[in-house]
Amino acid sequence: MSSPARTSVSRAWPVAAAVLLAAGLGACRADRVETTGSTYPIDVRTRHPIVLADADRTLDVFPTGIGHIDPRQRADIEAFLVEYRRYGRGILLVELPRGVSPALAGPVERTGASIRRLAAEMGVPAAGVRVAAYPIANLTLASPLRLSFQRMQAKVADKCGLWPRDLGASDLRANWSNEPTWNLGCAMQSNVAAQVADPIDLVRGRPEGRIDTVLRTKDLGQLREGKDPSTQWRQDGQTNVSSEVKSQ
Repeated sequence: MSSPARTSVSRAWPVAAAVLLAAGLGACRADRVETTGSTYPIDVRTRHPIVLADADRTLDVFPTGIGHIDPRQRADIEAFLVEYRRYGRGILLVELPRGVSPALAGPVERTGASIRRLAAEMGVPAAGVRVAAYPIANLTLASPLRLSFQRMQAKVADKCGLWPRDLGASDLRANWSNEPTWNLGCAMQSNVAAQVADPIDLVRGRPEGRIDTVLRTKDLGQLREGKDPSTQWRQDGQTNVSSEVKSQ
């Protein structure tokens, strides 16, 4: 006849085995997610990515004299129109200040007409130009004519100057982690995005251009003759790059 203690132990074995089996199966779950390392983005390209988005491109034109466009601003307008024809989306908006003094009303209208005429000369159709007015806030300040259009531009996705973490000693874990601050690299990314002429260059490279056939033929001929095709540069103070290249 078995004792009560032995009977209770034998009954506990199946329960313990079931618990161990459940624990083992739980450890082998396929959807278990483990986070290792730091979840704080370290790479500058991750913290401050450069994205492509539509943005306004603007130019302020100030009336001169009785309403003509001076050479300085004419060059600005021509460059602006070239950019619009190449990258612009939608219409070209010309906004005239509303509420100026009577002495400036005429020059403003004539300057606007000159801008539309210059746009037509540079190939912008009349249907692509829209004239509107905007109210001026201060009569004592200069009120320019505003040109604007939409184009794709490269910019940083978030704003610089945000501090989600204190730089002081309030968070010991962050201080001891030896990780860069959040704003590190934001200004650099913004400068790179502002200097990109064609934002598509950030997406893919450009195709190979045409080769210099004359130079390549000359280099191959020198290689066949056993000569060095590279440019021989002499720093004697009298030789410049253009003359040295032409002499090769």
